[in-house]
Amino acid sequence: MTIHLSVSADVNPEAPTRGPVAVKPGASRLQLGPGPIRRWGWVIGPALLLFYWSVLSVFGYLDIRILPAPWTAVSTAIELIREGRLQQNLAVSAGRAGAGLAFGVAAGTTLALVSGLSRIGGYVVDGLVQLKRGIPILAVIPFMVLWFGIGEGMKIATIALTVFFPIYLHTHSALRAIDLRQVELAETLRLSRVQFIRHVVLPATLPGFLTGLRFGVTSAWLALVVVEQLNASSGIGYMVTLARDYAQSDVMLVGLVVYALLGLSSDAAVRLLEKRALVWRRTLSQ
Repeated sequence: MTIHLSVSADVNPEAPTRGPVAVKPGASRLQLGPGPIRRWGWVIGPALLLFYWSVLSVFGYLDIRILPAPWTAVSTAIELIREGRLQQNLAVSAGRAGAGLAFGVAAGTTLALVSGLSRIGGYVVDGLVQLKRGIPILAVIPFMVLWFGIGEGMKIATIALTVFFPIYLHTHSALRAIDLRQVELAETLRLSRVQFIRHVVLPATLPGFLTGLRFGVTSAWLALVVVEQLNASSGIGYMVTLARDYAQSDVMLVGLVVYALLGLSSDAAVRLLEKRALVWRRTLSQ
């Protein structure tokens, strides 16, 4: 029996087969990444802002009644430190933010595990979270006042509620993104529930949790700005509100700078924690 092999007309048998593109010896490799890491590179943006701010203040393009000069803010901050007002209000604000952050992280992580590891838990918890997600936090504050009063409990609860959502959403999303083959392998190895959470769930969800923590820390300071303007007698927000009533723009500016530095330092701390905890991961930022 004879077998005839024919070649289609649109195929050129003499054409070279496709393969990896050869790189000529001595040719420089194209750099597609963002470039080398500069140790103090993060200072460039704030330094440029401070430079333009100073230049515009020196040449009179900025009205000091609207936005004081940088050196005015520095002198006002020194005076507030000498009087002890800045340290006292900062300690109160940090305590409120820290308490709200702790409660929000604990609640968000716990409910994310319940919702992500249990189908029934997902039906019950995730639906309620998604329902509340569309309601602005400012719309909830009147109810928080009715439920917790106007004191410290309301302020801490509002901060915790604001922190809860980024923690829950990112942790829950990381849980649901776990490869099903890892679950099947754990079942084949007959891992217990505790071993499964320790060796599979926690390593897989840690990047998502840390991302949510970065958003949560920022949300804590944003919520603090709001709640400290509601019947507060201490805190950075109270200091800013009091300065607004007396048209003290320099004190208001000091309060805003303090908020910015708190947010920047806390985000840097979480990023350092992320770098240490995820040392095994190689990303574009590295």
